[in-house]
Amino acid sequence: MSDSNTTDFSNLSTFILLGIPGLEAAHVWISIPFCAMYAIAILGNFTILFIVKREPSLHEPMYYFLCMMAITDLVLSTSTLPKMLSIFWFNSREIDFSACLTQMYFLHCFLVTESGILVAMALDRYVAICDPLRHSIILTNPLVAKIGVGVVLRGSILVLPYILLARRWPYCRTNIIPHLYCVHMAVVKLLACADTRVSSYYGLFVLLCVMGLDGIFIAVSYTHILRAIFSLPTKDARLKTFGTCVSHLCVILIFYIPGLFSSLTYRFGQNVPLHFHVLIGNMNLLVPPMVNPIIYGVRTKQIRDRLLRFITHKG
Repeated sequence: MSDSNTTDFSNLSTFILLGIPGLEAAHVWISIPFCAMYAIAILGNFTILFIVKREPSLHEPMYYFLCMMAITDLVLSTSTLPKMLSIFWFNSREIDFSACLTQMYFLHCFLVTESGILVAMALDRYVAICDPLRHSIILTNPLVAKIGVGVVLRGSILVLPYILLARRWPYCRTNIIPHLYCVHMAVVKLLACADTRVSSYYGLFVLLCVMGLDGIFIAVSYTHILRAIFSLPTKDARLKTFGTCVSHLCVILIFYIPGLFSSLTYRFGQNVPLHFHVLIGNMNLLVPPMVNPIIYGVRTKQIRDRLLRFITHKG
């Protein structure tokens, strides 16, 4: 006999996305900064891609990796923002089960991919500063392409079990997701009548594998980079060389800190208000795609000069 308090969702075809629980009355107002951040992200990342494509002098590993990051940011923001805005503006909360899993896959796959790209950019900075004479020999175009394919394959393979497990288990308590999009831990919590420890442990493994290992690789790279910088003879040389890493360091902090905080609060922050979980998760998806092209546009002289020259010429 089934529990009278349990609803059978074994033939589930749709989920209901609540939006931001507790802040439903402010959805229209919240949509304004979200829409603005999405527009800036689209414009900024397409601008980066356009400038690098048009300028032959920027056809170097650093800018290829920057283009990979721009494409990743475009996919990340586009996989979630349109549905968010439809919830805010039209109260369109339903999402098909398959569409939810597809959104979850692209979201987590490209988060893992972006982390890998940041490691690749750290490698580029390491070779450029610690072994500059061999930079073009080590980081050839074929190697850059292989690194790009590798980080995408890593994300695709690591995230695939999320979807396979989510399709396998029954949904017995509710089909309501207290979120703006289909994130792995929010969907796992719906599986009340199944033992979801495997999915939870695997999610923690991916978190540690990606952020842990990638963080270690980046830290090791920058340890060698800083040693090389401090060995330079003059203060001006040290500052100039370190300046080439500032953009990358800012992007790393903006990506990893909110992402790590969001993942840990989902697993261990039972006393954290639900709307705070949702807002932090959204900042992790919206802020990096918006800020990354701004940081590189302002801090990278080559990109800034090409953009100004293009605007002036068009004017």
